Amino acid sequence: MTATVYFNGEYMPKEQARISPDDRGFLFADGIYEVVRSYDGRLFELDAHLGRLANGLRALRIDGVDVNGLGDVVRRLIAENQLVRGDATVYLQVTRGAAPRVHAFPDPPVPPTLYAEARRLEPRGDPEIGVAVITVPDTRWARCDIKSIGLLANCLASQRAREAGAVEAVFVRDGVALEASASSLFAVIGGEVRTGPITNYVLPSITRAVVQRLCAEAGIPHRETPIFVDEIPGADELFLAGTTLEVMPVVSVDGVEIGAGTPGPVTRRLYDLFKLETARAGV
Repeated sequence: MTATVYFNGEYMPKEQARISPDDRGFLFADGIYEVVRSYDGRLFELDAHLGRLANGLRALRIDGVDVNGLGDVVRRLIAENQLVRGDATVYLQVTRGAAPRVHAFPDPPVPPTLYAEARRLEPRGDPEIGVAVITVPDTRWARCDIKSIGLLANCLASQRAREAGAVEAVFVRDGVALEASASSLFAVIGGEVRTGPITNYVLPSITRAVVQRLCAEAGIPHRETPIFVDEIPGADELFLAGTTLEVMPVVSVDGVEIGAGTPGPVTRRLYDLFKLETARAGV
């Protein structure tokens, strides 16, 4: 089946979408993106994703996007691509638009480029078994709180993880394990769930916020505090959280087993609570 995508206000077959070689997303990675998860057609945390998209547009000073109208775009793409059964994602990307290659913003401004596509989600890892991760130095730019399309450092880290037989790479800066290349990082130490505070080096993850809320509702001790890389080998449990990974146990880091080398009880409980949350997701 030919995929239907959304491009600058129109729905069309994917092969008909054409991006200008002058687009600043292509030339400068001058844009942002979001990924929304769908469970049997039910969109999970859509408003939160659109809110983060709006914040990113303000940070990059990109105007002219009707963020409120994108919810209808996401729903239509799920329906038109026959993704109302099973797990799927919708990818949204906004760039500053097409203009002659000059570093400063186009003057006068040009219309932004908006692209969206839906696809079936292929699972990464098994929560019943857990996954391996590696650590890598954090070489990203200093505004990781913006969901920029400039992901070269993330791509290189992800490739290193793949070559090491791991699912994810965790960025380490000044001895602190911040987050992974496409997910948030949590540790369970002494029965307490920990994740690092949001700074300019950490993305305000939607799934991260859901996990924190689930901890509060379930009475699971939790707090925001740095996870030092030298604490990781002695952690009781470790897990990742993200739109595509959900809540994923980590059973080894750089080849060293975490805890018993199997998914731990706190992570298992949070996974079960998270799945109940997704079952309540609305459209």
